[in-house]
Amino acid sequence: MKSRTDDKIIVREYFNSTGFERWQRIYGEGQVNKVQLDIRKGHQQTVDNVLSWLQEDGNLSGLSICDAGCGVGSLSIPLAKAGAVIYGSDISEKMIAEAYQRAKSSLISMGNVNFVAQDLETLSGKYHTVICLDVLIHYPQEKVADMINHLISLAESRLIISFAPKTLALSLLKKVGELFPGPSKTTRAYQHREADIIKIIESNGFSIQRQAMNSTSFYYSRLLEATR
Repeated sequence: MKSRTDDKIIVREYFNSTGFERWQRIYGEGQVNKVQLDIRKGHQQTVDNVLSWLQEDGNLSGLSICDAGCGVGSLSIPLAKAGAVIYGSDISEKMIAEAYQRAKSSLISMGNVNFVAQDLETLSGKYHTVICLDVLIHYPQEKVADMINHLISLAESRLIISFAPKTLALSLLKKVGELFPGPSKTTRAYQHREADIIKIIESNGFSIQRQAMNSTSFYYSRLLEATR
């Protein structure tokens, strides 16, 4: 059995090498293959969901937000453009460098966005809202519980989190995908039971407020917003 440390090392090394090249393309605007385009559309649905939720509240200007696992800044940059104060972190140094360059290219004020290469467990501080999108899929359930507990400890008012839901259909699809290994294959993909995720959140004094399911042919993400 792989240790928790091994999972983190695997994820960091993947997103600093072949994973970075693959996901940089997916999260960009250039030409990609059909599967990557499908995943790009699914991820953008999740980002758009979060943006719409936060914009509905009408208080983004000056709002402190931690974007844990920010990747190339797909969410951090539009939030910073809207006036939020962003602390974006990612386990991959290459992802953070790309996020910084994309932010500069977007001509946003770098005074209200800070990108740091840092693993989730070492994040500190307090933020009005903590967001963690499409990160939990890389970690097993026993690791996820610790991660969510830590994220909630940073959140003053709200946690927004996404994960790949564990259902029979998705479990079968995952098994089929494992039959086709290749050099561009991603890290191990873990699914999580929604009831388990909610139990962890509610045990910390938060309650679910909004939820959404974003899916395409190759992308499945359950999105939850929880507040105190």
